[in-house]
Order: sequence, then C-alpha cells, then structure tokens
Amino acid sequence: MGFIRILIELSLICMNPPRMSCLLAVWLAVVLSGIQAVDRSNFKTCIQSSFCKRMRDVVPGHSPYRALLETLELSNTRLTLQLINDNNKVRLLLELYRLQGNMTRLKINELKPLRPRFEVPDVLIADPPTEPLSLVSQDEGGVVLSLGADARHLVVSARPFRLDIVEGPHVLLSVNSRGLLAFEHQRPRKDTLSKISSTVGSMWDTIKNIFSSSSENDSEEVEAEEDAEDQNYEKEEDQADMWEETFKSHTDSKPNGPTAISMDFSLPGVEHVYGIPEHAENLRLKTTDGHDPYRLYNLDVFQYELYNPMALYGSVPVLLSHSTQRTMGIFWLNAAETWVDISSKAAENTDSVQAPSKVAQTDVRWISESGIIDVFIMLGPKPTDVFAQYASLTGTQSFPPLFALGYHQCRWNYKDQEDVRSVDQGFDDHDIPYDFIWLDIEHADGKRYFTWDPAHFSQPREMLQGLVDKRRKMVAIVDPHIKVDSGYRVHKEIRSKNLYVKNKDGGDYEGWCWPGTSGYPDFTNPEMRSWWASMFAYDQYEGSMENLYIWNDMNEPSVFNGPEVTMHKDALHGSWEHRDIHNLYGLYVQMATADGLIQRSGGVERPFVLARAFFAGSQRYGAVWTGDNAAEWSHLKISIPMCLSLGLVGISFCGADVGGFFKSPSSELLVRWYQTGAYQPFFRAHAHLDTPRREPWLFGPENTALIREAVRQRYALLPYWYLLFYKAHGTGQPVMRPLWVEYPEDVTTFTIDDEYLLGRDLLVHPVTDEGSKEVTVYLPGTGGVWYDAFTFQRHEGGQNLYVPVTMSSIPVFQRGGSIIPRKNRIRRSSSCMEKDPYTLYVALSPQGTAEGELYIDDGHTFNYEQKKQFVHRRFIFADSTLSSSNISPDSQFSTASWVERVLILGAHKPSSVTLKTSGGSVASLEFDFDEATSVLTVHKPGVNAGADWTLLFQW
Repeated sequence: MGFIRILIELSLICMNPPRMSCLLAVWLAVVLSGIQAVDRSNFKTCIQSSFCKRMRDVVPGHSPYRALLETLELSNTRLTLQLINDNNKVRLLLELYRLQGNMTRLKINELKPLRPRFEVPDVLIADPPTEPLSLVSQDEGGVVLSLGADARHLVVSARPFRLDIVEGPHVLLSVNSRGLLAFEHQRPRKDTLSKISSTVGSMWDTIKNIFSSSSENDSEEVEAEEDAEDQNYEKEEDQADMWEETFKSHTDSKPNGPTAISMDFSLPGVEHVYGIPEHAENLRLKTTDGHDPYRLYNLDVFQYELYNPMALYGSVPVLLSHSTQRTMGIFWLNAAETWVDISSKAAENTDSVQAPSKVAQTDVRWISESGIIDVFIMLGPKPTDVFAQYASLTGTQSFPPLFALGYHQCRWNYKDQEDVRSVDQGFDDHDIPYDFIWLDIEHADGKRYFTWDPAHFSQPREMLQGLVDKRRKMVAIVDPHIKVDSGYRVHKEIRSKNLYVKNKDGGDYEGWCWPGTSGYPDFTNPEMRSWWASMFAYDQYEGSMENLYIWNDMNEPSVFNGPEVTMHKDALHGSWEHRDIHNLYGLYVQMATADGLIQRSGGVERPFVLARAFFAGSQRYGAVWTGDNAAEWSHLKISIPMCLSLGLVGISFCGADVGGFFKSPSSELLVRWYQTGAYQPFFRAHAHLDTPRREPWLFGPENTALIREAVRQRYALLPYWYLLFYKAHGTGQPVMRPLWVEYPEDVTTFTIDDEYLLGRDLLVHPVTDEGSKEVTVYLPGTGGVWYDAFTFQRHEGGQNLYVPVTMSSIPVFQRGGSIIPRKNRIRRSSSCMEKDPYTLYVALSPQGTAEGELYIDDGHTFNYEQKKQFVHRRFIFADSTLSSSNISPDSQFSTASWVERVLILGAHKPSSVTLKTSGGSVASLEFDFDEATSVLTVHKPGVNAGADWTLLFQW
C-alpha cells in the first residue's frame, strides 16, 4: 500500500466522529398487538437498497473490464491474472483454481485495496484440494486452459474479460458474457479528500525526497501510478446513498463507502434452475425480469407472504441448474446482503431449414453489498455429483440421534410443570407416540436464557426426570439476545469479557428483543463461541439434564427496533462491519450451541439443535424449519418446495410448523398437516401464544384417530428415515428430494413440487387442498412399477395416476425394485422401540428383483464414527432368493432386534420358503399369499437383524 493510501486510511479513521444512537422504537408492542400479515414496507426492495439499484443499473453488453494477459502467472495450483477497469483504471486480481471433483473456483479481489475486504471463514470444511491447470494455448485474444478431461477447457477472453467453460463444442457456462461484472473499489470520501488534500500535498514532496535515492525509472513509475490513482479518486462520481443510506427511521453510516460486487453467469441449454433458499416460493425459480431479484438476507419476517422473492430467515447462496443433459451448481460464497436476478428463455423450435432452433438459456446475476467475488462452479454432471461436490466444500448433514426423527410437540408456551406433565400424559392416554416436548421463551426467568421461571418451573430436574422415566426428551429455547440486567450472570460475564457486538461508536450494541433491552453476543469471535458452548455444561446450565436439547430462535439476528427488524449494518464484529457477516451470524449461533451439547457429554453424545437462521454449512450443526407460517392451506402446500429447496443445498433436516404457527387450523387442515409432516424430515407441531390449544386429541375422536395413524406411520418408518440420514451424512445426498434428482431425463418431473421422494424408494404426494376427493400423482420411470404403500396395488411408472382420497388417505408409493425396513410395533417413543423387530417390505421390479439396506447403531452417540459400532446390512432379492449380507465387515455392533416378517409385493405363490442361516441351519417357514394383492407374507424368520441369512423360494 502506497503512502497516499496510508494517509487516506488514517484520515478516514480519524475523521469519523461518534454519533448519537437511534432512539428505540416500540416494535415489540406492535408484534404483540395482534396477528397480522407481514408489513412489506418494513423490508427493502431492490430499488430501496442503493447498492442493488446501482448494480441493476449497469447496462449489459458494455463491460469495462479487460484481462491484462501480460500479468498472467500459472503455477501448479492456480492461475492469477490482473483485470483492469478501463473507465477508472482500477485493477483487480483474478484467481482461478481447478479443484478436485470436477469443480472450478473463481476469486476476484481488488489488487490494492485501501483496506482488506471480508472473505467468508468457517463455511468451507477445509481448503479445497486443487488439481493442476495446464496451458493449452495463448494469443493476444486470450488463453485456453485444460480442465483435465480431453474435451473440457476453460477459455479466458481478454477484451472484454469473459470466461467460458466448454466441453467439446458445447459451452457449459459463461462468466461475464453479458458484461455485468462490477466491482466497487474502496475509495476515500470526496469531502474527506478535500479536507486532507492540503496536508497530503504538503507531505508529498517530503515523501518523494525520502525516496530520491531510488532509480529514476522506479520513482517515475511509482509517481505515475499514485498520480493516476489520485486522479481517479477525484473523478469518481459519488451517487446518492453511497456513503450514507436511510431506510425509514434508520441511517446506515457506511464508513467504508460503496463496496458492492456483481457477476453474471450464463447457462446455455438450461431452462430450469433451483435453490438459493430461503424463499416461500415454488421449487423451480422464476425469472425476475421486471420484478425484484431474489433476496438473500436473514430476516425475522412476521407471517411471511407466499410466492415472492422476499428474504426470509436463512440464506444459502447456492443455485442448481438442470437439463436432460447435465446438472451443475454455482456456489457464491458471500455472507453480505445478496440479490439474485434470473432471466430464462425457452428453446424456440421452428420448421424452417434456413432458421435453426434457438437454444434455451438461463442467465443469473449475483449482487452482494460487500466482500469479494468467490465462486465455486460445480460441473456435475449428474445431480448426485453436484450434491457430492457441494458436500466436499461445506460438509454434510449432521447425523441426528434417532429420537430426533420422531414427533415433537411444541407450543408458545406450556405454562408450567403441571402443564408439561398433563400434555405428556395426554399422549399416553390417547396412544400417540412422541419423543420431545418443547418449552418456548416463557419458561425462563424473565426471558433470561439458561434459567428457569421460579414460579412455574421451579423443579426442572424433576420435570426432566419424569420424561426420562418414559424415555422421552425436552427441548428448551436459548436465544442469542441477552437481557441487559446487571444481576443476570450471563450478561455480566459477556460484558466483562467484552464479547458483545459493538455499535459503530465502539460501545456495546443494544437493541430490543423478547427480554426488552438486549445485548448481542459476537458469535463471530471464537472466544465468544467457546464461552457460549461452556454454558451448556450441566454445572453451568442449572437444572439441565442429559435429555434436554436446545432451540436457537431469533438468530438472524432479530432486533425488534433495528432496520428491517435486524442489526444495524454498521455495527462492529471486531474489525468487520455487520454488513460483511450478516448471513453468517445464525450459523455461528447454531455452531456454538451444537458444540456445547457435544462438550457437555465429553464428546460422546450427538447433539440436537434447531435453528431458524442458517447459511451454507449450517447442515453440519442440526435442523432448521420454515419459520413463522400460518394455519392456511397455502402454507401447508408451500412447505413442500421450501424443504425441497433446502435439501438441494445440503440442509436435509427441514420441516414446517405442523398446523401453522399463526392462526387456528380447521380440523381438516390440522389432520392434513399431520399427514404431510409425518413424511417430512423434521416433524414438529407448534403454535402461537394467542391461538387455542391444539394438542392432537382436542379435535374429536375421529380426528384424533387420523392424527394418531399419521404419527404411527412416522414411527413405523423410523428405520428407513434413519438410514436416509445416515446416507445423507455420508454422501451429501438429500433425504427429501425432487423427482428429477432420480429421474434426470424425465422433463415432466422438472417442475413438480407437490410430490417428492424420500430417498429413492418412497414417493409421497400429500393432500394439500381443502375438501380434496382425489389427487393426481405422477409416477416416474417408464418401464418401472410403483406399489401403493398401504393397499400394495401395483401401478406402472411413467404415468399420471388418478387417486381417490378420503380423510384417512396419505398417497405414498414404494418403488418396485426396493426393500424398505419398518418397525410395526409402535410404542410411546422411539427409544422404547429400540429392541423391537423389523418387517421387510420387498417391492419387486418388473424383472423380479429388489434391493435395500438397513442401518442400526446405538441411536445417540458418536460410537458409529469413533469406534465403528454399527450394523449396515444389504438385502438383495434375485433368482428366487432373498439374502442379507454385511456391507461393513470391519464394523462391530450387536443388536437385539430381529426380522419377524417379510412381505413381498408383486409376488407369486411359492410352494415352499426355506431359511438358511450363516451357522448352517435350515428351516421351513410359514407363509400366506394374498392373490388379490399378489402379496406374499413370510412369518417369523426370527433371524437377528445383524446376521447373514438367506430365504429360498420354491415357485
């Protein structure tokens, strides 16, 4: 950095006087005054976000950026190249990496920034391993680099700068093909320059004299460079809101000025793109032409609207493209406020020989307020490849304890210990299984987290022990805003350690949240995260026990009297502004909490933590949910694409508040929501403080029976759910997935988001319309078959199936060719079913074959990973034989469970069924055959679930 830059930087710091903080607005009173729809005026549109408007004003096709090929340097691990903006002569540094696993990384930063720009930490699980880039050719127009495969190259064009990834004659992806690259370099404020210009001028001669001994050429080069920079600073036109921006009553001081970045990507041959959650939107992303871009900025949105691009609670800047030819992904690693524009055009067919068909294309533009451009291009080519590529960067879904996959009962708020006991007993009285009961903010003493209300929860250990006795658990809320109270130990310790977020003037940042005036711990600080984790130790969190788990709400962070109900962007996290790290805050809160639950057990027990705000990498720390939804049919329906979108970007453990958080559901809506929630990864009912009680037995015996049956179906399928999460943890494949993931060449599946797959083998089409008498289910896979999971009726794949429904109907189908384990002895909780037997459902393919897996471990510790204590079996039906073999011979675990029944769907009646065990014993088994359904039931094999065995069928 030159001396001019040092002087400017020091002047900027010195000339930033402290300002008065904004007065508190009584936002909380508005929240509690009633349940209303979101007030959209509280949240910015693109035109109200000055950097978004500036970037959108960039005219396509006139890129000022040029690659300076003479600066190219190619090493074994990367290529570097300078770019220059011919309008202002500011230089950028481009870095290109070829990564292992068919990925390319692109980074762009200022060559000589006034101050460092923020680069996102703690999201990547490691430095991505690289592979060598090799130069294929170079001329004055650009360079061509090999990406390993013979036909795959990376082409860098010089004027204007453009980057293309090609495979043979086909362009897979282009960067800056529309010329929308923009990089707002840091600069001194003009009024600051004028104030210091005389000082700088008087010092400049002195500085030159100091270096008078340098060579004449060198001094001339330095002087010319600094003069050019100074001239460009003076020429730079300051637009409105570059240095200070006001939204409603809030002013953002913007001490570093404009720092926005933008980049466009073109995807030839692509019409369908997905991802960039969280939005209450269809699975397939819509064009934003003529509308606001999709916004990624974690916000506490009060009863959000549906089918619009408004920001919600979480942000994952990952977009997937899919066509019949290829699936790819773009990961934009930036934690600042981000907007994403999408423009798609369909292919145009024509019969004219002279006018060939136009190829479909989707263009995507990313816009962020600060930071650098850091992009990972995941080249697939299959959907499973993209999932694996992204998982290699940010990690996989954490493997939850088995009981976390059961049913969760929640409400704001169960009022006291007797209320908890009564609700718990109500589940037993009505024979409905559940695993968790939850406590919201009213359980704490004056909303001081890590405490218990002395009047209503005076004996928390007694309450928790009552749940332990029934092998059940509890979740308590611990939010990341801390009541400012000199008598509150948590507040005193954070303040004494100087670990709160700071305001722009250097004092502790304070805002309003549930406890009133609150401080906000700086979770970007590892010391703060470590201290927070230590608070979950049993001797720190008084009254806690091993069966108490944690819920982090409001971690966007939510600030009731802040701009857009969140933290001021000029708040400080050490040397970084909140604008730089905003979307990371929620991830850090969940990270620290999960670490705390692991540490309290000495590293033995797997945690369960639910969080509302999230970012790329949050999948490593627990579950998320879709936030404060409403008891409306449209909110039930939107829960499906919202969770599908999250699964595509690595976050499989997703669910929606069953019944809707706001408002009161009709009995029909509540039943349908239980039926839907039972087939979504995270299964929790939740309700607002002002709504009537809605425990499952309060809607009459008929509806209680319907809800009971839906919950029991969930528990019967827990072995399959557990297997899917084990695989998601190991491979990054989503648990709940769109149909196109498994049928990537079936164009019909590309826009379906009212049905989905669980793994490969279960297709679910929940009933989400009021008064439905039928649904139309698309069964993919021409040439394959599907079986109704309850009637066992066989249906051909590749068709739209008309399915009549009643209130008891949940349209679920098992894929022909699959084997799914279930536990049909349903008990009061999942832990009570630990030693119960399995029933195998073998759904034969048209070729008479099937395959499946079973995974068993202790259900709650890391011993599966640390000590390889688990059972992993493969079942194969082929050539009239069903066999069980060990997938992991080096694992060691014993289970008391056994196989008590085998159902074979699509079978013929055999003359005999014989069991052979690994010990050499042979036994004839009893069986039944239902000719009407073609279902063969084999009774009492009695073999241990972890053993080798074979069933031989004589037809």
